[in-house]
Amino acid sequence: MIPPLKPGAKLLKVDGPVIETERLVLRPWRSDDIAANAAMLSDPDTARFITPDGKAITTEIGGWRNAAVISGHWALHGFGMFAVEERSSRRYIGRVGPWCPPGWPGFEVGWGIDREYRGKGYAVEAARASIDWVFATFEIEEIIHCIESVNAPSQAVARRLGARRDGEVDLSGKLNERWVTSRDRWKG
Repeated sequence: MIPPLKPGAKLLKVDGPVIETERLVLRPWRSDDIAANAAMLSDPDTARFITPDGKAITTEIGGWRNAAVISGHWALHGFGMFAVEERSSRRYIGRVGPWCPPGWPGFEVGWGIDREYRGKGYAVEAARASIDWVFATFEIEEIIHCIESVNAPSQAVARRLGARRDGEVDLSGKLNERWVTSRDRWKG
C-alpha cells in the first residue's frame, strides 16, 4: 500500500493524450488498470501472444510488473500502449498502441484485447485511432505489427487495417511475421 503524501508533496504523474473513439477511450495507465490487465493476462490463450514468455500471469506481482513495463514506457519515452476502456461501461478491456523498447525491430502499434471483449471490432477501432495518432505525432513512414504465424485473429486485424505482410522478425528468439502499415497507404 502506498502511504498518504505529506502536504505539498508531489509525485510524478504521467500525463499523455486521451483519444476517444465512438466506443472506446484510449488513455495513459492508472493504478486501477493493474488488476484488470493481470486478469486479462491470466488467460493462457491471451497471454500466449502478449507476455514476453507466452505464459499466463498468475500472480499479483507478475501483473504489476507487466503494467509497470508498459506505463514505464510512457514515463521514459512520452508514449506507449494506451489502456483501452469501453466508453459505455468504463471498464478496462485491453491495451493498444505504440511500442518501441530498445532492440525492438521497428516502431510498432500492437494490440491485446481481453477475451470477453473480442469479436466486437475493438482491436481494429483502437488500433486505427492509435495509428492515426502516431502518424499525426511522429515523422515516421511506417509502423510495424509483430504477429505470430498462428495468431489468425491478429492477422485479421492487420488486414482490416490495410497492413501488408513484409517478412519476419525475431522477438527474443521467437519468429514473428512482420506486418507493415505505411503512411502513404494509410486511410485511417
